[in-house]
Amino acid sequence: MSASPSTGSSRPTAKQQRAAERERKLAEYKRQEARRKRNRKLAIGGGILAAVVVVGLVVAAFVLAPKPANYTAGGSGAQIEGVETFDNASAHVPGAVDYPQTPPAGGEHNQVWLNCGVYTEPVPNENAVHSLEHGAIWVTYDPSLPASELETLKAALPSTYVVLSPFDGLPSPIVLSGWNVQLQVDEADDARVGEFLEEYWKSDLVPEPGALCTGGVDAPGKA
Repeated sequence: MSASPSTGSSRPTAKQQRAAERERKLAEYKRQEARRKRNRKLAIGGGILAAVVVVGLVVAAFVLAPKPANYTAGGSGAQIEGVETFDNASAHVPGAVDYPQTPPAGGEHNQVWLNCGVYTEPVPNENAVHSLEHGAIWVTYDPSLPASELETLKAALPSTYVVLSPFDGLPSPIVLSGWNVQLQVDEADDARVGEFLEEYWKSDLVPEPGALCTGGVDAPGKA
C-alpha cells in the first residue's frame, strides 16, 4: 500500500504575506493616528486652560489693582475742621518768592506751572503755586514719613490735578494746600484728607479754573 501525501499546514503564499503586511501597516497607522488625535486634544485642552488662566490673572489684576480715589470737581462750601484760609494775590514774577505760608498756599509765582503728578524730591515752590492757581491740590509730606503712611496717602489721591512731593520743614507730617486754603494732618488716614480733596480739588474759586495741569514743567524726581 502506497504512502498518502502529507496533510501538515503549508507556508503562506506571497499574496497572503503582502495582505498580512498591509493589515499590519494599517493597524500601526490607526494606532499612530489615534495617538496623534489624543495629543492634539491634550494640546488644545492645555492651550485653552492656559488661556483661561491668563485671562483670569489679567481680570484679577485689573479688579484687585488699586484705583485712584474719585472726587467731584468744585466744592459745596463745606466747613472742614482745621482748614486755614488766606488772602494771597496772584501774579507772575521771575525768580524766587518769599511765601508767608509753609508750604505756600497761593501768591506770586512763576509763569510756568508744575506738571501734576508724584515727585520723590522737593519741587520748586514757584511752579507748584502756579499749579494751585489752576485748581490742583499740592500734597506735601515730611521726608521722614513712614513708607506705609506714604502709600496710604497715595491711595487717597485722585489721578489728576494733584502734586505729591516731600517738603522739608513742614509744620505737621502731612500738609494739603489748595489756592488760599491749607490743612495740616498728622496721619494719612485722617478722614479730613478726603474731605479737603472733595471740597477744594479742581475748585472753581481759583484764579484760573479749568486751566491745564500738564504741558508745563517737570521737576526732578517725577515718578
